[in-house]
Amino acid sequence: MKDPSAGAAVDTAAGSHLLVRRTMLVTTMFLVGFGVLWVFLYNSASPFGFSSFSHDFIHESSKADFDPMLESVLRSASMKDKTVILTTLNDAWAEPGSIFDLFLESFRLGIQTQKLLNHLVVITLDQKAHARCLALNKHCYQLETKGDNFTGEAFFMTPDYLHMMWRRIEFLGWVLDMGYNFVFTDTDIMWLRNPFKQFYKDADFQIACDFFNGNSFDLNNLPNGGFNYVKSNKRTIWFYKFWLRSRSSYPKMHDQDVLNKIKKHPFISDMELKIRFLSTGYFGGFCQASKDFNKVSTMHANCCVGLNNKVNDLKILLEDWKKYMSLSENEKKQSHPSWSVPQSCR
Repeated sequence: MKDPSAGAAVDTAAGSHLLVRRTMLVTTMFLVGFGVLWVFLYNSASPFGFSSFSHDFIHESSKADFDPMLESVLRSASMKDKTVILTTLNDAWAEPGSIFDLFLESFRLGIQTQKLLNHLVVITLDQKAHARCLALNKHCYQLETKGDNFTGEAFFMTPDYLHMMWRRIEFLGWVLDMGYNFVFTDTDIMWLRNPFKQFYKDADFQIACDFFNGNSFDLNNLPNGGFNYVKSNKRTIWFYKFWLRSRSSYPKMHDQDVLNKIKKHPFISDMELKIRFLSTGYFGGFCQASKDFNKVSTMHANCCVGLNNKVNDLKILLEDWKKYMSLSENEKKQSHPSWSVPQSCR
């Protein structure tokens, strides 16, 4: 005769086994679902505010069809290590007696800077600026702007200004993609000494600051996109693409403010991009001046709005530099000159 208690025990054991299997299945499905959700949220709604895209786009082949003329100009201007100095120019800044003339004059007045003009490529944004560049500089390249008008002064944060700044980031990314290192300099930066001696040897991307806190590694420094030295490698090529794509997440910001937003993003640390911030003791400006004439490499007319204000104060700055350069070597070491600017840019 069949023992009813034994049958009940078997049913209980089977039921318990089935319950465990169901519990494990539900748990596994939950964990998988949670993982997928986390990845989605990380990429599309991270606390940094980015739309969905992966850092794997470094492996994408470049879709840009690089102009053979650009390659020719870069090759002609390149240093032995494929480094070029780049600046951009439009008609407003190219007028005689304006920013471009002062920029070139600073190279002629600076210490060991005149030879660097052999490596300066001026990226012109309109035909008048291009003609003026050809008259004054060895290497000029006119960037096709496809109907955009960058001829006049682009006032800070206007649509023309924003478009011009992002066009610049896109172009610099192309230069890196073509295998060239570059020093990018705004044209309202005066080159007073050869800056290459002050660059960090191991950095991928190093950038000047509006305000420098004394620690070149600290991401809390406030960078200024008007002056940077960038080496061409897979990390920097990726970074410029990432920077450009980040524009869509911050449509009302210019490139410098977006850089401040993304500089701490986990993608950048994942790519092991080596970032350094340049001291204003060597790379100063009107925001935070370089106080030692015996160390200064560049001075930038930053924290200043208006072309006429920049021109006025940069002329005064170059007069201060001429007075310093007229001193004997002993007088240079013993004197403690100071800048007479900012005045109009105050």
